[in-house]
Amino acid sequence: MGQAFSTNGQALGFAQYSGSGDYMSYILLGTALSNFILTVFWGMGYALKEDMDSGVLESNWLTPISRLHILIGRTLTSLLTTTVTSLIMLVLAGLLFGFHPTGSAIAAFLTAIPMLIGLYGFGFAFAGVVLLMREANTLVDVSSFLVQGLSGANFPVRSLPYWLISVSLMLPLTYGFDAVRGRLLHTNTLLPLNTEVLLLIVFMFVMLWFGSWVFYRIERRVRTLGTLGQH
Repeated sequence: MGQAFSTNGQALGFAQYSGSGDYMSYILLGTALSNFILTVFWGMGYALKEDMDSGVLESNWLTPISRLHILIGRTLTSLLTTTVTSLIMLVLAGLLFGFHPTGSAIAAFLTAIPMLIGLYGFGFAFAGVVLLMREANTLVDVSSFLVQGLSGANFPVRSLPYWLISVSLMLPLTYGFDAVRGRLLHTNTLLPLNTEVLLLIVFMFVMLWFGSWVFYRIERRVRTLGTLGQH
C-alpha cells in the first residue's frame, strides 16, 4: 500500500504527518523498537505465569534477593536475543525493501537507552497485575498491542484522532519512538528533540519508581490473601 500511494518512491501523504517520505525506514525502525516492548512484557509477565504453573514461584520468592532483580534476570537473555535479531532484521529488510537512516546511529542509540530502561517500569507494574490476575497470555497480547498502537510504533501519532493523541502524549514510549526516529531519520518530532530526551530521562526515573511501587503493593496483597502460588 505504501508503494502504491507513493510518488517516485516518496510517500507524500505520509510525509505530511511524519516529515519524511521514507515510510519503510519509519516502519522498520518502529518495529525494531517495539520488539523490546514485547520482550519485557513477555519476559516478566509470562515468566511469572510459568513459575506459577510449575509451582516454583513461592520457593523462588524465598531466595535472599530482590523480587525486581529476579524479574530483570528473566529478561536479560531475551533482551540480548532481541537486540541481535532486530539488527539482523534491519539488515535483511534494508537489503529487500530499503532502510535509509540519514542521522547518527550513536545518537539514536543513546536516546533509546532511557526509553528502554523506563520500559522496565511498565514491566514491573505489569508483572504485579499478572500476580493478581494469575493470567499472562491475554494481558500480554492486549497491553502490548495497546502500548505499541498508542505510542506510534508503526504510524505517526499525528494521524490518530485528536482525543487519542492526548492519550498518546501521556505515554513515555511515544517520545522514545519519536526521538529515536528524529535522531536517525530526521523526521519532524512532536516536541523539540532536547525536550523529548529530557522527558525520557524524567519518565525513566518516574516509571521505575511507579512500577516498583505498584509491583510491591500487589505482591504484598497476594501474599496476604495467600494466592501467590495459585494458578
